[in-house]
Amino acid sequence: MTRARFCPDHSEIVQLRCVDERPETEQCFGNQLWYFEGLGVDGERLRHSVFGVVEYSVQFGLHELVDDGVFESEPQRERFRHLYEREVHPLSWRQPAHRWLAVGLIAVMATWLAYLLIRILSV
Repeated sequence: MTRARFCPDHSEIVQLRCVDERPETEQCFGNQLWYFEGLGVDGERLRHSVFGVVEYSVQFGLHELVDDGVFESEPQRERFRHLYEREVHPLSWRQPAHRWLAVGLIAVMATWLAYLLIRILSV
């Protein structure tokens, strides 16, 4: 709440819940995504409904803050979740675009090597 410029003494968190948890494994760190709803009180003592998110990385059993945010509406918070999902799910070679990129790279490299080989042999 402090980073969103709300008074920490007068603001309150009404609800806090974990919406996504990926446990830590031998191969990769874990992640946790927490949502909270609350009432933020600004410098002019006006109350605002706030929708927040906190992302943690779980590394060797310790929670490290990765990112957080306070939003004015739930759809804004859901956009953050969309970005979070893209970060947590790494890209893979199973996606067709990545396979086409690899095939194109190999084709260009083979063409270039063939050109150099022909040029060297013709001299």
